Amino acid sequence: MLVTTTNEIEGHRITQYLGLVRGITVRSRSVIGNIGAGIQSLFGGNISIYTSLAEKAREEAFNLMVEHAASAGANAVIAMR
Repeated sequence: MLVTTTNEIEGHRITQYLGLVRGITVRSRSVIGNIGAGIQSLFGGNISIYTSLAEKAREEAFNLMVEHAASAGANAVIAMR
């Protein structure tokens, strides 16, 4: 599946617009994870526990978007935001 943030893909022609696709997910940390993040916040800087959580949520949402596009019959997603 080609995915791009641009409105076109060089060397390819858009022959059909299949509509909007999306991927969304909501994740949360356990109580223990939140305590660990609270301890990290005392020292300042990057809170790696939440950074990891955000990255996993972004990756899952991206994969869900690709699945949604594939189920609609798409072979690419353009103008992804």
